[in-house]
Amino acid sequence: MINSRRIAKEFYLRDDVVSVAKDLLGKLLVSFTSKQYTTGIITETEAYNGIIDKASHAYGDRRTKRTETMYREGGIAYVYLCYGIHSLLNVVTNVAGIPHAVLIRSVHPLSGIDIMEQRVGRKIGQKEGTGPGRVTKLLDIHYKDDGEDLITGNKIWIEDIGISIPESNIICTPRIGVGYAEEDSLLPYRFLVSKEQILNFNKAT
Repeated sequence: MINSRRIAKEFYLRDDVVSVAKDLLGKLLVSFTSKQYTTGIITETEAYNGIIDKASHAYGDRRTKRTETMYREGGIAYVYLCYGIHSLLNVVTNVAGIPHAVLIRSVHPLSGIDIMEQRVGRKIGQKEGTGPGRVTKLLDIHYKDDGEDLITGNKIWIEDIGISIPESNIICTPRIGVGYAEEDSLLPYRFLVSKEQILNFNKAT
């Protein structure tokens, strides 16, 4: 399943996790599970800046069984269980030993919509992929997928499909649900595409 559109390792190894989070907008998130292929265009991300970021699981250099994935070389998936219910997908970035990660918060469903509808048991609309828990449900990504290789693996990967998003169509805000992070909760580390850009996705696809 490896093709020339897959994002190369160099993209993930960059040292600016905020730039990576922004650059992931418009990329295609792909899953191939149970011989079923589903995709969605990434429309919202959040950056987590490792040991100096109070909102990060690795803040203060916390190395635990769960966070160990974040310390590996960029280009793998960090998938964890939130509230014992939702699997949340993060993209590990930077070199080994620096626990940077980007949370995929929403996608624009593209391929395999009928399969996605079977997974959720209903028809889905354009906003169905909004929210990190919905992303993983639509694309059948599970916390057991933690550590999956996004570069050479055959289950989860990200492709560059040539979508260029104008700066004017990118919205930057503080992250959601990280009030515990005190002053770091105000950092402008959340990126999402505008409604206008979503309409452009509809026209293009």
